[in-house]
Amino acid sequence: MVTDVTDQDFEEEVIKSTLPVLLDLWAPWCGPCRMVAPVVDKLSEKYDGRFEFYRLNVDENLQTAAKYKVMAIPTLIFFKGGEAVDTVVGAVSERVLEAKIDELL
Repeated sequence: MVTDVTDQDFEEEVIKSTLPVLLDLWAPWCGPCRMVAPVVDKLSEKYDGRFEFYRLNVDENLQTAAKYKVMAIPTLIFFKGGEAVDTVVGAVSERVLEAKIDELL
């Protein structure tokens, strides 16, 4: 399951997670974001219990988007041990995301 996260609970949910995290930064008006969302949803089911999946609306959470210098969406940031370790910008295939997830497990 993909959980919505905000600037207020970002640190508690993402940074303090004991599991690796994929953070999907998106906006409702973004076409490519809507293409990536079902892929992230599917991967969240496949890796349930081994990886955390969060979604952050950049229009409503400017602080986190600015902190990670998000200039285009969708931006997918991978976290491990509270640190951003990899980033993917734009709509990418399920296979690309799976490979990055597998590297962090």
